[in-house]
Amino acid sequence: MKIVIAPDSFKESLSAIEVAEMIKAGFSQVYPDSEYALLPVADGGEGTVNAMVDALNGHKVTVSITDPLGERGQAFYGISGDGQTAVIEMAAASGLERVPLDKRDAKITTSYGTGELIKDALDRGCKKFIIGIGGSATNDGGAGMLQALGVKLLDKAGNQIGYGGRSLGELAKIDISQMDSRIQQCEFEVACDVTNPLTGTNGASAIFGPQKGATPDDVKLLDANLKHFANLIKQYFNMDIEYTPGTGAAGGMGAALLAFMNAKLRPGIKIITELLNLDTLVREADIVITGEGRLDYQSVNGKVPVGVAHIAKQYQKPVIAIVGSLGDKAEAVYPYGVTAMFSILTNISSLSEALDPQTARANLYSTAMNIAYTLKIGNTLQQ
Repeated sequence: MKIVIAPDSFKESLSAIEVAEMIKAGFSQVYPDSEYALLPVADGGEGTVNAMVDALNGHKVTVSITDPLGERGQAFYGISGDGQTAVIEMAAASGLERVPLDKRDAKITTSYGTGELIKDALDRGCKKFIIGIGGSATNDGGAGMLQALGVKLLDKAGNQIGYGGRSLGELAKIDISQMDSRIQQCEFEVACDVTNPLTGTNGASAIFGPQKGATPDDVKLLDANLKHFANLIKQYFNMDIEYTPGTGAAGGMGAALLAFMNAKLRPGIKIITELLNLDTLVREADIVITGEGRLDYQSVNGKVPVGVAHIAKQYQKPVIAIVGSLGDKAEAVYPYGVTAMFSILTNISSLSEALDPQTARANLYSTAMNIAYTLKIGNTLQQ
């Protein structure tokens, strides 16, 4: 029997490869002679770098960067084993988790550090970039990233504008003459799981600004500044990106990547599964096992278990989802190809107890083993 194990991480508890290994360990107690293919997966958000490094025999690189508040710090990204592909999580350098709750201010946070990660990967010879843009702390339209890569965003006096979305209102001229020329020889794919436009009631500032510290007045200012930025992009490049789906992702980072790097904005799960060649593995499998920390009705919007199930459904392969917990209306995933789902929780516990890695490993192992025994019963009855 060929078993493909392709889970996401259990956030704040186990990495995707740890989840896959524990599922294999549990199943192997019942099916020791089966052929197992372990493929840690992510959807472009947190854990993408680790999953890709594991799957592509790559390595992680740590770089000194400018954090969202303009202070120096450390961030990482991944490089594939062949040295050609860089996998970058925007959140690593410019993420909300890097900003203490009492210092969150969407008017001043910058994406400069993400640009520094891209530049370092260019210096190392990378030609293809996969950039996950979830979890950002910024609302600067990707301006900081562009500045780090040599773009001059100038005010009326000819000076570089400052950091943050507030400074976009001072922008008068865009000069790309010194933008890193290597960018034009590279391919950029953006793991973008939202379809919000850059501006408006469903745009970057209105929808995502408040969680980044924006007040109602800040939202109006930031939205107006992003509109101003979009108008200048249209003026300089003859590109109207203001209402293009996905340009509002990550505080407008989607817009900058599209306009300045000719990036493709695509669902993260599709980018990752294609790169990992999951389609071929699933086609040859007898059963597919996936999972994540929590499965609920929102999981149909690009989360790993449903993305894996979508591929398996094309080949009529059964899919078992083993998850940390089952949330509201989790049954919504069944029409998307999930055949059965199980939570690993075995008793009532606090969140911190459930997230404890040692406990999670034990629960995952026993759940996987019990599922395997159940399958064995089913196989016996069929005979």
